Amino acid sequence: MLLAETGRIPVDNPATHLELTMIHEAMVLEYSGRYLALIEWGASVKQLVLMALLVNIFFPFGLAADASLAALGSAGMFFVVKLIVLAGAVVLVETTNAKLRLFRVPDLLSAAFTLATLALVSTFLFQ
Repeated sequence: MLLAETGRIPVDNPATHLELTMIHEAMVLEYSGRYLALIEWGASVKQLVLMALLVNIFFPFGLAADASLAALGSAGMFFVVKLIVLAGAVVLVETTNAKLRLFRVPDLLSAAFTLATLALVSTFLFQ
């Protein structure tokens, strides 16, 4: 869902025609300069927030138990390592799947929804 929500390469390919798959890029065509930079910065912050939620919800190890400097530093290092691993996974998916055909995108989204539902159900079952 992270790839679909942020409009990354397998779902949204900027090399194709505007009408078919460039949902995010078509909105940005009118802007340049500082406004384009703000839009791109907002998209990057959105991706960072979604990645942070994903790594802290599904991989909760390394969270700080108290507010000491050592615990916060250790938690920060774990957080950065988890983000780097997730970013590597996103890069791997983007480079192996250069472009999904438009009729295969629902398969990707349904698989992501099924995994998210299983994760949600498992949190209630194993508490």
